[in-house]
Order: sequence, then C-alpha cells, then structure tokens
Amino acid sequence: LVLEQGTPGEVYNIGAGNELTNLELTDRLLQLTGRDDSFIEPVEDRLGHDRRYSVNVDKMKALGWSLDRSFDDSLESTVEWYRDNRAWWEPLKAKAGL
Repeated sequence: LVLEQGTPGEVYNIGAGNELTNLELTDRLLQLTGRDDSFIEPVEDRLGHDRRYSVNVDKMKALGWSLDRSFDDSLESTVEWYRDNRAWWEPLKAKAGL
C-alpha cells in the first residue's frame, strides 16, 4: 500500500490504536500461556522509562489502511505460533545463551 500510494521519504506508522501498559500486556501474555503472576519479576524502572508507546496512524488511514484483526487476536496467534514452532526458536535461544 505504501509502496504504491505513499509519498517517498514520508514516515508511515502502523499501530492498533490502543495503548497498554507493560503490566497489562504481561497480564494478557500470562493468561494466554496459562501462567499466574508469580512469573512476574518486578524491577526498578530504567532512567527515562517510557510511560506509554503510541503512534499516529493517520497517514496510513488516509491511504485506506485499516486493521483487519484485533490486538488480542494477533497476540493469541503469536503465542500459538511460538508454541507450534519451538524447533525453530529454541535453538536460537540456546545459541544466544538465554
């Protein structure tokens, strides 16, 4: 869409139009993975910690772009992908020493 209709040199942000705190996202991931909040390890915020992440998607909407899936549906699909593709990512994780 951007390649065909966008203006060269312009920045086009893609976002879901919703804002979640890190803790809200963590809670959703815990629910999807069947874990409880005992897996959360609180840490002190880093200096200059971002309180929110938000992007303006007006330019994309002007090109006719719209969401076709909700954030929650996409998050669930992502978790399912990682469950189904352990053979791909686990060796990478081990190689990185994580």
